[in-house]
Amino acid sequence: MANIQFNEYDSPTDLDICLAREVAQALERGIRERGVASLAVSGGKTPVGMFQQLRQMDLPWDKVAITLVDDRWLPADHADSNERLVREHLLKYRVEAARFFSLCADTPTPEGGLAAIETRLRELPQPIDVVILGMGEDGHTASLFPCAVESQVALSTNNISTVAAINPTTAPYARISLTLAAIAKAQAVFLHITGAKKRGVYEQALSEGKLPIAKVLNAATGTRRVYWAA
Repeated sequence: MANIQFNEYDSPTDLDICLAREVAQALERGIRERGVASLAVSGGKTPVGMFQQLRQMDLPWDKVAITLVDDRWLPADHADSNERLVREHLLKYRVEAARFFSLCADTPTPEGGLAAIETRLRELPQPIDVVILGMGEDGHTASLFPCAVESQVALSTNNISTVAAINPTTAPYARISLTLAAIAKAQAVFLHITGAKKRGVYEQALSEGKLPIAKVLNAATGTRRVYWAA
């Protein structure tokens, strides 16, 4: 896959600082060009330091819309909720002025909440200015797990839905995730990973082209960058 810029840093802290700056610049550009900007972020431990850097950026945050790339189908205050993580580490101080689009709905299953969330995300400025992805050691990104039968449809370029319900067999909880199509049309897709093992998974995935992370990056039509630190 050509034109994927690989950025290597001496430490995760250096990565966090540089990635936060890149995201802020992309959001500023979106605001300058159309008056608003949008950002989709991932959960997990990896982005926490970057969130803490990003929330210090002096932006007109009231003109920014933020959503999640994916979430576990849990109450928003659950310890394992990505929304809770984002609220605790990103949506604070200046960033409280941003408009947040939750992926939660009051239904027992993600399948039952899809229609409401699809409708909600229609108000998110499109295309999304920046999507920040993570990646698991199995090559999944967002909640597009290779083990989940629903991922085949969610990873199809013919699927025009914004979100999909995913039920992985190798990870806990039902999930809701942006689809490949929703991610691929973003102005910029940034992959944020750390550690030698994940770098190896990423390089193998790109070489083979079969895992979800490779399919998503291959389909992306905007800027594609990888941010990695040991």
